[in-house]
Amino acid sequence: MRTAPVLARSSRILRGVFSLLLVALWAIVPNTALAEGTDSLTIQLNKLETEGDTCRAYIVLENRSDLSFEALRLDLVMFDVDGVIARRLAVDAAPLAAGRTSVRVFGISNLACDNIGRVLLNDVLNCADATGERADCMDRIAPDSIAGVPFIK
Repeated sequence: MRTAPVLARSSRILRGVFSLLLVALWAIVPNTALAEGTDSLTIQLNKLETEGDTCRAYIVLENRSDLSFEALRLDLVMFDVDGVIARRLAVDAAPLAAGRTSVRVFGISNLACDNIGRVLLNDVLNCADATGERADCMDRIAPDSIAGVPFIK
C-alpha cells in the first residue's frame, strides 16, 4: 500500500503550489484598500475650462475618513503635452469636513487648458486636522481624473 504516502505527498505539493499562487496573485494585484476604503481622500481632476488666458481647474475632493481637515495645501505640477514642466502651483483645498465631498476651483494663469498633458500631485505642503499636523496625508490621497488629462502622484 504505497499509494497512501504518495497521495499524502501529492496533496502537500498541491497545497504548497496553491499557496505560492495566492502569494503571487496578492503581490501583483494592486492594493487599493486604502484608496477605496473608509480612510481615504480621493482628489479628482474633474474639469479643465478655458477662461481668457487662464485655465480653470475643478477638483472634487471626497473625504471618506472621519477626519476633518483644517489645512490641506497641495503642491501641483502641470506638465505640457510634450512632458515639460509648464507650471507649479500651491492649492488650498481646506477646510474639508469628515465624510463630505467638496469642489475647489483654481486658475492656472498663462497656460492653455489644451496644452496641459498631465498633472502631478507633487507633495502635500500642509495637512492638519483639528488635533494638529498630520504626517500621513500623502498616503491617504488617491488622485483620479475624468478631465481627459492624467492626474498622478
